[in-house]
Amino acid sequence: MKTLHLDAAELDLSFEQSLKLANAAADHLLAKQGGAMLLSFWDNDRGLESPHGVSECHFQCPIPGWQDYASTRGGALMVNFSRGRFVFCYRPVEGDA
Repeated sequence: MKTLHLDAAELDLSFEQSLKLANAAADHLLAKQGGAMLLSFWDNDRGLESPHGVSECHFQCPIPGWQDYASTRGGALMVNFSRGRFVFCYRPVEGDA
């Protein structure tokens, strides 16, 4: 999975603002493949992941559950804000039923 690193610490973006930026970047970068669909995310500020509970079976694993979830479901792009503060994983829309 390719990763887009965005160091936006000085902007102090909220989760919602970061998600909007990540969605726009993913749609742009995956436009030739029909756009982007959000598969998973990590919110380090609140300790939240989506899908909920995917890291339970990844305790002490080198790859977090939310990242593994996206990788095994066609994830092609990870947008990483401020070195892991907020991370969003996307797959191309093309090929969806």
